Amino acid sequence: MDPLDDIFAAMRVQSALYARLEARAPWGLSLNGGTSARFGLVVRGSCLLEVEGFDDPVPLAAGDCFVLAHGSAHVLRDHPLTPTVSCASAVRDRIGGTVELGGSGTAATVLCGWFLFDRTAATPLLDLLPTLLHVRMDQARAHALQGTLQLLAMETGEPGLGSGLVVSRLADILFVQAVRAHVASAGEEESGWLGALADARIGPALRAMHKDMARPWTVDTLASAALLSRSAFALRFRQRVGQSPLEYLTRWRMFKAANLLRQDGLSLGQVASQVGYESEAAFSKAFKRERGMGPGAWRRGSGATATQ
Repeated sequence: MDPLDDIFAAMRVQSALYARLEARAPWGLSLNGGTSARFGLVVRGSCLLEVEGFDDPVPLAAGDCFVLAHGSAHVLRDHPLTPTVSCASAVRDRIGGTVELGGSGTAATVLCGWFLFDRTAATPLLDLLPTLLHVRMDQARAHALQGTLQLLAMETGEPGLGSGLVVSRLADILFVQAVRAHVASAGEEESGWLGALADARIGPALRAMHKDMARPWTVDTLASAALLSRSAFALRFRQRVGQSPLEYLTRWRMFKAANLLRQDGLSLGQVASQVGYESEAAFSKAFKRERGMGPGAWRRGSGATATQ
């Protein structure tokens, strides 16, 4: 299993909102930070994206997509000196529709959205993602994302039976497409975990772990998958991922276990076996060390946790 597949299989968007911004220069829109992730796709024209914590604005051209997975405050505008209006005052009751903004100058169209994740399942991936995912789209990727956003527009513009579920699933797909496109475009130059996935040596070891989480992995067997010596692999893994190989493995075993515990019908012994522990006692000890509570307590409280 690809590591991203492993995570996306557990992640779910709980709610999603959407609006189409039709702007003409001069125009500017400011969006406060929050818990929901933010995304945007420039359909035509261009604009500047200014993200809290970034020194310089990011130029966006037609076809560019951005995702702010951590809900960072940001500004969209046509020029660095253009005043802005708040998103709350500009959008108001036009969620799911068209928002007109600005004067009578050069036109730009930006499809914007917000989505709120199931934090229990999403936290591991969100912790590993950079503040900004900026994808300069080639034609194929632009069409794929635009198609998803067009379906979002239809569902939010003319709600029907099950629209809430459809919108959430489309937001799932949009997020996956954006992360996948970002990884493909950045490759090994990307820092952190996403760059490690693209690393010619570390990537195979990561995929091997996620494919068979229950296998009794050692640093030696993982180094063999990476075609490196034990010491070279351990050093390179920590440099790229920020953790030792076995620390990483334990973290993801507990992530998988936490999601398995939210499902009915699996005993603690079965969960322990699926994530590589021969005894419930060893599994419970590792789970409590990682999560701060035993697996039984986690199972009893996970329903409430999943809806926060």
